[in-house]
Amino acid sequence: MSDTDAQVPLPDLNAADVPATDEVAYHDDEQASRVAADLEAVFDVPVQVSAVLGRSKMDVGELLKLGPGTVLELDRRVGEAIDIYVNNRLVARGEVVLVEDKLGVTMTEIIKAERS
Repeated sequence: MSDTDAQVPLPDLNAADVPATDEVAYHDDEQASRVAADLEAVFDVPVQVSAVLGRSKMDVGELLKLGPGTVLELDRRVGEAIDIYVNNRLVARGEVVLVEDKLGVTMTEIIKAERS
């Protein structure tokens, strides 16, 4: 991450008119509500999310021989981060977690896409 990424302006703590911390918290809540309201139009847009544990390359003949209990070797090591794609675009890396009796993914790194 470079120094210019996501720069947030910091308040001047030496200024005479520094708002009270309650005023700052209220302003932040109000702004967050406004941002959420602005995004409400896209809340129902469907997206496809994929978590890729690893990849393997094989011929169709080998694929047809696979059956229950077959171990398929992937190109990743145990404990290595998995790729998380949204609409076929890499957006994050994460780890597999167990939530009750189901597998889940926790994001550990957000991939910043370069705009063209």
